Amino acid sequence: MSRTGFYSGSFDPVTLGHTDIIARASRLVDRLVIGVGVHPSKTPMFPTEERVEMLEAETRAVAKEAGIPIEVVTFADLAVSAAERHGASVIFRGLRDGTDFDYEMQMANMNGQMLPTVQTVFVAASPEVRHIAANLVRQIAQMGGDVTSFVSTGVALRLATKSKADANAKG
Repeated sequence: MSRTGFYSGSFDPVTLGHTDIIARASRLVDRLVIGVGVHPSKTPMFPTEERVEMLEAETRAVAKEAGIPIEVVTFADLAVSAAERHGASVIFRGLRDGTDFDYEMQMANMNGQMLPTVQTVFVAASPEVRHIAANLVRQIAQMGGDVTSFVSTGVALRLATKSKADANAKG
């Protein structure tokens, strides 16, 4: 029996922390689906299509190394519903610290009540990326800071281009 995992987030932008969790989760399943959440109440820095492109580029090598397919999809409903729709038996959630754990434990319990057949697996972030948060990466990039130790080169270039375009539009 093939096992499919589901890992969701906004990925705005995809960071080295995200790719760390993706790489580690990919060793535990036969197929990994990454869900890019689309929420009408949020205004992301990058449009959905660009976030999908970034994830596809960032996960090619991971998929090859793990020997599994990694698919990037979008969803605008509950993550647990999207996981079920894509045949996942496991939802992966990354943990950076105790604050993440408290929030994610509540979410796992609620998801488990809504869909008991899908289990949540917590994956602790590696120490070298544990401090990375996408919202802080965005802020650093928007203020002209160096984000190269938090994201891949390709994502850093997109952040610089986007931040410069946004600054020019405001200015």
